[in-house]
This record gives sequence, C-alpha cells and structure tokens, in this order.
Amino acid sequence: MSDRVEFRDLTDPETAREAIDGLGLDVGSETVPLEAARGRVLAERVDATIDVPGFDRASMDGYAVSARETFGAGETDPVTLEIAGEVHAGEPPDVEVREGVAVEISTGAVMPQGADAVVPVERTSRDGDRVAIRTAVTPGRNVMLAGADVAAGERALGPGTELTARDIGLLAALGVESVPVRSKPRVGIVSTGEELVRPGGRLDHAAGQIYDVNTHTVAAGVEAAGGEPVTYAHAGDDSDELESVLRTAAEECDLVLSSGSTSASTVDVIYRVVEELGELLIHGVAVKPGRPMLVGRFESAAYVGLPGYPVSALTIFRTFVAPTIRKAAGLSEPETATATGEMAVRERYEEGRLRYVPVGLVTDERGRRLVYPVDKGSGATTSLTAADGVVAMDPDTSELAAGESVTVELFSPSVRPPSLLGVGEDDPALSAVLDRVDRPRYLSEGSRVGRRWLEDGISDVAVLAGPVEPPEDAVEIGSWTREWGLVSRDPTDLEGLESLLGGDLSFVNRPPDSGLRASFDDALERLATERESSRAALADSISGYERTARAHESPVRTVARGDADAGLSLRVSADRLGLGFVSLGHQPVRVVAAPDRAEKSGVGQLADAIGDGEAFASLAGYEMER
Repeated sequence: MSDRVEFRDLTDPETAREAIDGLGLDVGSETVPLEAARGRVLAERVDATIDVPGFDRASMDGYAVSARETFGAGETDPVTLEIAGEVHAGEPPDVEVREGVAVEISTGAVMPQGADAVVPVERTSRDGDRVAIRTAVTPGRNVMLAGADVAAGERALGPGTELTARDIGLLAALGVESVPVRSKPRVGIVSTGEELVRPGGRLDHAAGQIYDVNTHTVAAGVEAAGGEPVTYAHAGDDSDELESVLRTAAEECDLVLSSGSTSASTVDVIYRVVEELGELLIHGVAVKPGRPMLVGRFESAAYVGLPGYPVSALTIFRTFVAPTIRKAAGLSEPETATATGEMAVRERYEEGRLRYVPVGLVTDERGRRLVYPVDKGSGATTSLTAADGVVAMDPDTSELAAGESVTVELFSPSVRPPSLLGVGEDDPALSAVLDRVDRPRYLSEGSRVGRRWLEDGISDVAVLAGPVEPPEDAVEIGSWTREWGLVSRDPTDLEGLESLLGGDLSFVNRPPDSGLRASFDDALERLATERESSRAALADSISGYERTARAHESPVRTVARGDADAGLSLRVSADRLGLGFVSLGHQPVRVVAAPDRAEKSGVGQLADAIGDGEAFASLAGYEMER
C-alpha cells in the first residue's frame, strides 16, 4: 500500500504572490563606501552640504568681463578692452576685472573679482594685450554660478533612489564618502535530489545523475534581483540531511529557496521538514509550469520551495520570488531598455548636429506616458539625475513637436516613470514630505516655473509660494505658511527692509522665479508706495539686488561665509546655521495638482503626507494650514 501524500488544495497565483510578499523580508540598512554603492538603494535622504560648483565659474573659453562694458558691441562696432591677465581652471585668480579691462579665462576657471560674464573666444579678436569684443553679453552669460548645479541644503537624492553611475557622480561632487543603503537580503539556495552532481564532477549516467542547474540559475537570478546569494551543498532526499541543511540556511539567511523534492511522492519529503521547522503556508499553486511550489516560514527566515525542473524553477522564481527580493532590496521592477511616449512640450534645437536630449518620463491619470526635456546644461550633473533617458534628435531635425511620439533610450532597464512629478518652490518641509512618497521626482525650479509646468500639462503638482497664484482649475491638496525675512551675521545691522536701501550693506537675493523673491518684490513695492517712489528705484539702491542664489539655504550660507552682509531666506534656514534673522512676514505655500492628475496614487500619498503635519512640527517659523 502506498503512503503517497497528494497535493493540498491548489492556491491561485495571486494568493501565492500575496503570501510570498507577506513573508516580511525586512532586511534593514547598512552604510557602504561610495565605490561600493552603485546599484544599491538609498535608505535615507542625502542633502547637499556644499554648493556645486562652490564658486562662480566660466562655462566656456573666452574673456571674463563686466557685462556693462560690452553693451552696444557688435561685429561692425566692437568694444576694445585691455587684457589684464589670464585665469585657468584649478587656480585662484590673481587678477581682477576693472573698468576697461578683460581677463582671459578657461572653461571651469574661477571668475575673477569684478567679472559677471564671459565673452566666447570666437566672438573676439586679440591684438597684443588688447581684445576686440564683437558681441554684447548680459550679466551671468556663459557663467555657472555657485550652487547652480546643486545648492547647499537642497535635497540631492531621496530614500529609495537606486544609485546609478550618474547618482554616484552627484554624490562624489558633493564630497560624500559613504552612504546609507538598504541591506541586500541574504538568500540561501539549497538544491535537493539524490541525482544531482555539482558542475565539474563526474556523472554516472547509468544511475540517472545530472548536473545541478538550479543552484546556479537561481543564484544568478537572486543577484540580478538585488539579493546576496548564499549557496549550500545540495542535499539528498533524506529527512535528516534536509533538516540539517535547511536549518543552517535559515539561521544564516533572510530567505531560503530550495528546488526539487516539492511533489507529493513518498521520496519527496521536503514539505514535511518545513512543517517540522516552521510553518507551511502553501503547498501547490495553480500555475503551469510550476505547480509544486511551497511557501512557508521558519522561525528566523522566510521559505519558498521551487520545482525541480530548471525551466519551472526559473519561471516560478522570476514570476513570484524575484519581485519580493527586489522589494526588500528597495529596487524597482525592471522594464525594457526603451520606452515610447508623447512629447509633453515642444523641444527646439538648431539643425546640423545629432543631439541626445535628456528627458524625464511621467504618466497622466490615464496611464499615458509623457516625455519632457530635462536639461540644465552639460556641466550640471542633475541634468542626468533628474532624467530617465535620452531622445535622439537627428541632425536634420530642428524640433520635436508637442504630442509627437518619441522613443526614449532609458538609462537602465529598471527605469520607471516617477509616481509623482512635482515642480516649484524649494522648501525644507517639502523635502521631508517627499520622503514619504513612493518614487517621487521634484524639480525645485521656482514657483513661477512650477505654475508654467502645471499649465503646460507636464507636471502632476506645483508648489507655489507667496503671491504666485495657481491656475484657476488647479486642485489644492495641501498648504502651510513659513516665516521669511532677512538674514545677517550681526542682527544689529538690520532693522528691516529699509536697512538695505542706500547700498551700505551688500545683499544676496533669490532668483526671479522664486516665490520668496516675489514676496520680497511685493514688500519692496509697498515700501516704494509709502515713499512715493518706484520699486525699480529702490531696487537700484540695494547693493546686490540682482545677485541671486539658487535655493532657500544658499543666501544664508553666502552671508555665513562673509560674502554678503544680508540675504533673503527663511527663519528655519537662519536658525539652522546660527545667523541673525529679521522677519518680514509669513508666506503661504500651496501645493496644487493638475485637475486630471489629482487621483494619481503619488498625488494622494503627497496629500496624506502633508495632511498629518509631521513634516512641519520641528521647523522654526512653519505652521500647517488646516
């Protein structure tokens, strides 16, 4: 009489997936050196602690000048300046730009004092120690300002970021030596069966021996999924031997995978061993190939039993197990290396050269994939970290039209559109809120840019500060207020906005697209009305009104290092760096969604993270609006 044990009720595939996902592979985090971080997943947010670049630098070869000296210059009526010297990359300038003077400068070199623009060398003609300037330039032309790539205090990379070569480059640019990453789940691999021989051993065909394939294919799959494979000597079909190997694997690993011995015959005993060591949750799944699959847990590890046939084992692994390993490691599901989508906006470029346009991907509420350009210049590493791939523009193509179908060459097969695309104001509370959203992407380009992107149908949400109003049909999903004003090293220097007038104090402002700048300009407008003057006149009397710094913390750091007497920023930033602060009021910050994106899951996660108020509790000068 046979004591054969038949399969229990077959489980449907979705239930099996849920069971494996519910095994709870919480592997924690660890800190690894930067050189070992590629392919790992950040466990915590990394904020910039320095400006990149840390100085104003020339973005091309040419002549550093004061832009005002070039006004009116042209091909037929050049402006001639004296050449006072030269500056090369990697060396401090030992010359300054004065009236009537230019300085020869190399790409990447520090801008000399007094210079605010670079004239390209091809638009000049040199004659001895004098140079003819054949084009006019504006302040900031051909100059990458300090912090233009990444600004100190800015969110650089968020938790859940899968670190690629471009992210490693950004971390290196920030001086980061080691990073906190999700630990790799240790996965023990045990192949069972009396017939197995490790590759390299001698086969006895008469005894029905075969090489052990599953140990190696499954180990490769574990590694590709982001796990750390740990292989064990294959076990026979003896209960005591199986128990010994599985017990050792369970003590040393987070997940144990066996292959073979999962059917219901009398010699296949592994399911009995699992029940003795822990709990058998599933024995058999209604799927082909791969029906004889086991799911269970030991005291200290999760367990999945794969079929013995290699094709079945690998199919079940890739379908059911690999996603759980990737999730534990923090990795996203892989996609193909290319993706098609529609251009969200028009992209223009002069014909004649092949161009690879860095682009990002976003999906609308219906799942339609949109492609938008992401380009902050060839010297900016964030042009890559904010992008998902590139679109090639042929040499004879001058534009990609909005709505045009394009193929994106993805940076890696694992790239997916973010769950949320936001554009707008730079804000420290927002950084904390975004940490609680799955795979967000946020571009801190300023409130006015955020409004434009929302109106153009590119972004899911916009973050608008101060007087920058949202589009009429936008859906508000959260708001708060933040205290803003002026920072200085010596609070006695400042009594208010009036202290800046007259030029006695040097000032550093925020860019025109910033909502903080908009509030400052409104305050200046009110003061001008009181004085029966104009805002332009008052702005002209402020030394450094046109001098801008990119992020909310940038002016504070500029003042802290003595490069300006006062700056426009937030109380929270002043408190963090220990500077004096003069309040100019409380500014509203509104997060609004495009009406057709308000139901996206990422938008919902963002609304929930704002709504509980935790992000604002520890920030000076912040209040959540209820």
